[in-house]
Amino acid sequence: MRSTFARSSFAVILLLNGVLFSAHAQLIEPKPEAIRWMSFTDAVKENEKQPKKIFIDVFTKWCGWCKRMDATTYENAGVISYMNQNFYAVRLDAETHDTILFRDKKFVFRPEYKANELALSLMNGQMSYPTLIYLDEGLNLLGPSPGYLTTEQLLPQLKYFAENIYKDKTWDIYQKEVYSH
Repeated sequence: MRSTFARSSFAVILLLNGVLFSAHAQLIEPKPEAIRWMSFTDAVKENEKQPKKIFIDVFTKWCGWCKRMDATTYENAGVISYMNQNFYAVRLDAETHDTILFRDKKFVFRPEYKANELALSLMNGQMSYPTLIYLDEGLNLLGPSPGYLTTEQLLPQLKYFAENIYKDKTWDIYQKEVYSH
């Protein structure tokens, strides 16, 4: 009787170990690839070799909503995958003191605005953080999108620009189509 009990106890322990190991393995599943962030200068250089739209996250180090977007929206596997496939992704600290050369112009930090001239230019002087900027393959401004976005809000916006939907539909019409389903 004792050996039957011992064997069944051993079997239960093995079974539980298997279940626990499986649950633990799911918890430590490898994190999806991260967004491949690059500098603005590097994105422009890459775009010269292989044209692709550019996504620019204009942020500041003190911005709470920027940090939240980093910790949530930009950690989503769908956002990561779509971003890496369709855009050169840039993180631009609006308050950088670095000089940025673009189209033969030097963009410098402007203390009176507490911002770099490139951020000022891309955001049309409307300084709020985060602001997402979209450039086409020719480095033309498609538009700024101010404010924190969830994954559910960002993915349709990425698609709108990446798939050239903006050429045929206004954002309002596209948004109604997306959110009516």
